[in-house]
Amino acid sequence: MKILTLLPLLLLASPRTVEERPDILFAIADDWAYPHAGVYGDKVVKTPTFDRVAKEGVLFTHAFCASPSCTPSRAAILTGQHIHRLEDSGNLWSRLSPKFDTYPDLLEKEGYVVGLWGKGWGPGDFKAGGRDRNPAGPAAKNFPEFLKGVPKDKPFCFWFGHRDPHRAYEKGSGLKSGLKLEDVVVPPYLPDTPEVRSDLLDYYFAVQRFDRDLGQALEALEASGRAANTLLIVTGDNGMPFPRCKANMYDSGTRQPLAVRWPAKVKAGRVVDDLIGLYDVAPTVLEAAGVKPAAAMTARSFLNILRGDTALGRDRILLGRERHAQVRQGNLSYPCRVLRTKEYLFIRNLRPDAWPAGDPEMVHSVGTFGDCDGGPSKEQIIARRDQDLAKYFRIAFEKRPARELYDVVKDPHNLENLAEKMPEVAQRMEAELTKWCDETGDPRVVGGKLTGDDPRWDNYPYSGPAGKSK
Repeated sequence: MKILTLLPLLLLASPRTVEERPDILFAIADDWAYPHAGVYGDKVVKTPTFDRVAKEGVLFTHAFCASPSCTPSRAAILTGQHIHRLEDSGNLWSRLSPKFDTYPDLLEKEGYVVGLWGKGWGPGDFKAGGRDRNPAGPAAKNFPEFLKGVPKDKPFCFWFGHRDPHRAYEKGSGLKSGLKLEDVVVPPYLPDTPEVRSDLLDYYFAVQRFDRDLGQALEALEASGRAANTLLIVTGDNGMPFPRCKANMYDSGTRQPLAVRWPAKVKAGRVVDDLIGLYDVAPTVLEAAGVKPAAAMTARSFLNILRGDTALGRDRILLGRERHAQVRQGNLSYPCRVLRTKEYLFIRNLRPDAWPAGDPEMVHSVGTFGDCDGGPSKEQIIARRDQDLAKYFRIAFEKRPARELYDVVKDPHNLENLAEKMPEVAQRMEAELTKWCDETGDPRVVGGKLTGDDPRWDNYPYSGPAGKSK
């Protein structure tokens, strides 16, 4: 496949009348990861609302965030651009310049009533970036109150930004809710101990709170009479807050739940295996509304997939990361670029001499190995790093090679690095990754090669608090 087939096809959206324009409801959970939903086969977590959306719409099995970190992931969703194009907002706790168009702003200019509840773009300082409101929209008290203020002859665009299942959790809350330790399937990159099982149950319980509140939002939508012509998108922003998940380029850090419902236009009950980047949300929403995507958007609308058309060029995606928390001496980023296909995951770690989860000593924020959120699972692995849990410490916290290659079919948890065993595949994927990065304006491509020398993401301001959870 030629790389040009992978680049965005910025379609000219057809005009929509006021009556035809859909309402847009984008619901995003904080740190919710694939496959933790009943419809994906998880036997523990209960997600009746998400499962219903999937059955009444389209369920995606291979959706990925642009970056496994809250701020850049959300910036990519809003702007339809890869994170390496977003300057400051490629980092956590950063800024998003007004020069980057967001789909809520573009829809507002076309007459949409825009609103935000909960966590929108961020964390970061949008005022320092030159904006007078969050890039996801103006704050609303809640979704039902917002709906009451929308004129009947106007469409709306609403960002439902839940803060679950982000840490911190009430320890033991999952057990208290009735979830059972023996039902947990512990992924092989985490130790199977009672403490880890209980920690996972706390996470599941938080996922269930999101699903419950999403259900209440949908009840308000249905009561408004707008549900049939509402394009509803439900997803998460990055991996779950556990070692080797969030802030990591493995599938455990980037693969997301995604279900889309639009009763008036989209046939129910379909499952799609094509690879979707969450940065594709912006052009999809704009095309649905009849609004031309911004010229700078490097993403592609997947509205054609929702309509049931054959997908072209959806067999690979480009992902990346820069600085997560301020957890390395010199405020250094840990830059990575990734090519994910249906068969392989190729990771190019551009600073293999750095600690992937942050320095072993406290630097500024969060704590030791601070790119990994604190919690019982992390604490146990670190406490027993020289004992029976040495393997789990190594794969979560120790330094990594410059190149990683995983067979995602045979090794879905990305545990066996094949870069040296399959050098031809690794070289081919690195060449394709580098070309794609170059064609999308990645500053880390210098002289036809990816480099970790560019210091710009190291030097962007960090607005996060010192010594606290990110």
